[in-house]
Amino acid sequence: MKGAVYNNGVLAGHIEKDNMGKYIFTYDDLYLADKENPSVSLTLPRTQKEYRSDKLFSFFFGLLSEGVNKDIQCRLLKIDETDDFTRLLKTAGEDTIGAITVKQAEE
Repeated sequence: MKGAVYNNGVLAGHIEKDNMGKYIFTYDDLYLADKENPSVSLTLPRTQKEYRSDKLFSFFFGLLSEGVNKDIQCRLLKIDETDDFTRLLKTAGEDTIGAITVKQAEE
């Protein structure tokens, strides 16, 4: 699975989970080419194109609902409560706190 990451509606990059369960965030070339575009977060600065992590990047984890809202989303969307990546792709496409949204990308 792969997600398209948008900053105020502009494609900033992609996030994916590989076959080994590692997370990869990659800035889009066009997004990086425009020096006016800000970093997606302070923890993912524009100083490099690709970031890798053994767990979901804390910035993206912060976009997820908690508590009762998490329970409701998981029940309605039939998502395993421990599957943070699927929750991100299914629930962070609109109405997030801040400028960043994540939508499931076509593969």
